[in-house]
Amino acid sequence: MDIQLKRGLLDVCVLAASKDEDSYGYKIIKDLKPYIELSESTLYTILTRLETARMLTVRTAEHDGRLRKYYRITESGLRRIEEFKNEWKEVIMIYQFVAKEGSHE
Repeated sequence: MDIQLKRGLLDVCVLAASKDEDSYGYKIIKDLKPYIELSESTLYTILTRLETARMLTVRTAEHDGRLRKYYRITESGLRRIEEFKNEWKEVIMIYQFVAKEGSHE
């Protein structure tokens, strides 16, 4: 898969995993596991990129005696998910065209 396409998909997946509630690294990996394998190093690179782009905010809180970073999606992050959904409709149409079998006129 094209690296830029995959990068964009992973960004949106991480945003979607944080959409309904604040989340943290291990939980995001666990939530995405049925759909895509994501290493911790890849995830934290994505989280940093999304925070820099102001699509996520981060706060630190104590959990079981340890500090944990919690990520919250921003309005910008929610808009990115909606943009992705609209873009994906076009990707599906292109896929259907490329994958269609039949006449070779």
